Amino acid sequence: MIRSTRLALLLGLGMLVAACAKHPTAGAANPAASAAAAATPASSAMTIGPATLKQLNEERSETIDKSKGDTGAHNPLYAAVAAVSGTAKAESLAGPTMWQEGVNYTRLVPAEPTFAPPGKVEVLEFFWYACPHCYAIDPLVQAWRKTKAPYIAFYRIPVMWGPSHRALARLYYTVESLGKIDQLHTAIFNEIHVNNDPLTGNTAADSERMQLAFVTKHGISAQAFTNAYHSFTVETDLRHADEQMNRYHITGVPTFVVNGKFVADVGTAGGEQRLLDLVSDLASIEHKH
Repeated sequence: MIRSTRLALLLGLGMLVAACAKHPTAGAANPAASAAAAATPASSAMTIGPATLKQLNEERSETIDKSKGDTGAHNPLYAAVAAVSGTAKAESLAGPTMWQEGVNYTRLVPAEPTFAPPGKVEVLEFFWYACPHCYAIDPLVQAWRKTKAPYIAFYRIPVMWGPSHRALARLYYTVESLGKIDQLHTAIFNEIHVNNDPLTGNTAADSERMQLAFVTKHGISAQAFTNAYHSFTVETDLRHADEQMNRYHITGVPTFVVNGKFVADVGTAGGEQRLLDLVSDLASIEHKH
């Protein structure tokens, strides 16, 4: 009861702000985005004009609409939107008239190095399993992954602002190292947000015990989980995630970074689906450069 009450309170407070934040305050923004916006003169702001956006939308529509006539509820992307919004009518994919730098996204100057293979555009999603906003957008992200352009290299990075965040990040990388993340990613979200099981305790040992109980219910052996949980691979992944989080000064999630150069979130893009459309458009421009 205490654990359920604590989680309910956490989720309730989280829904009051636009994103889950390191220091939750109403209207909290990404300092990296604010700093970069301040450092970028208005005259140098890049906008994606109507002609370019029209081409991008046409390309995106061709990618999304894999089967002829599949523009209704059977399209997986539309179905995902409906699942989140609670309505069968999905948001239009036409997009805005134009994306504006400093409003819909922020350019980082200088750009950060990326780790994507040659010829690929790196897209990072910083997230936290206990964040209700990350949970809400995840069905859209899952659908987008199936329809995204092949040149996009997508990576999730769990944030680690404190012990509970780090415990869930360790769970993510442990499951990933076992090759089960596609199978259990949604299940982890549901365990927290539907079953009211936070998967983190008051100590690291408590968190490990709770997470072990969860993964064994989903077919992972206790020995395999324990070995991976404390492995060099997982420790290395955690260090890399910490470096990436600090590099981009992430203080709110979900936040997306495109090719080490552009930062956007649900608030700046103007909605969950618009955020993924924006990410696709920015990635397309980067790919053509």
